[in-house]
Amino acid sequence: MTARVSTGTENALELRAVSKRFGALAALSDIDLTVQPGERRAVLGSNGAGKTTLFNCITGDFPPSDGAIRFFGEDVTGFPAQERIRRGLRRTYQISLLFTGLTVLDNVYLACLGVSRGRFSFLRPRRSSPLVATAEDLVDTVHLSDVAETRVSDLSYGQQRQLEVAMALAGAPRFILFDEPAAGLSPTERRELVDILTGLPAHIGYIIIEHDMDVALRVSDYVTMMHNGRIFKEGKPAEIEEDPEVQALYLGGDDSA
Repeated sequence: MTARVSTGTENALELRAVSKRFGALAALSDIDLTVQPGERRAVLGSNGAGKTTLFNCITGDFPPSDGAIRFFGEDVTGFPAQERIRRGLRRTYQISLLFTGLTVLDNVYLACLGVSRGRFSFLRPRRSSPLVATAEDLVDTVHLSDVAETRVSDLSYGQQRQLEVAMALAGAPRFILFDEPAAGLSPTERRELVDILTGLPAHIGYIIIEHDMDVALRVSDYVTMMHNGRIFKEGKPAEIEEDPEVQALYLGGDDSA
């Protein structure tokens, strides 16, 4: 497997000996992970491997039991989720968290407002508002301009997942965590998602958790394989895809995860 080589610059994300325990259960054990600015990383593994727990520790949804997390050089281990968001960290979830009674554009506008200085304003925005213009650009980025004025409840499931990506892009994030964005999508919708993710600005790095290995390997520069709360293997997409141990674990040869 190809080892990561430090560029000598500040890492976007750095985890050192991160563990998370729930009583006697060790969901994560001694995770060391380094992701460089602009890097696109896939985290793969069977159900129960610890992937979502890893995301929860990174975002501050709950703190690690041990270890340290640094975000662009700053120790954020004890920071609540909102402080990490203010520093440019974003996340999507497995279950859609959208305002289904509002339009696509309204959802993205509210996401932009929520990370702006005017987030406590109750004034209705004018069409000429810079935040509205930003929201329109983000809607276009995720290929939803044709349905910008459509109520979210009327969108297909795939379009709702695209909308989540737009909302994660609000406020000029520096790094995004995508939690199974292709889950439940049709083959056509998955191709659309791949186009969106590969078309994101180069300076925005991300980690994607994804059960669809084909999607994950197409949108990532490097892959981390997890098993039983630990890092099992790391390497470039082609190396991971061809590794016999990974194939045995990921394709059903080991159900212990």
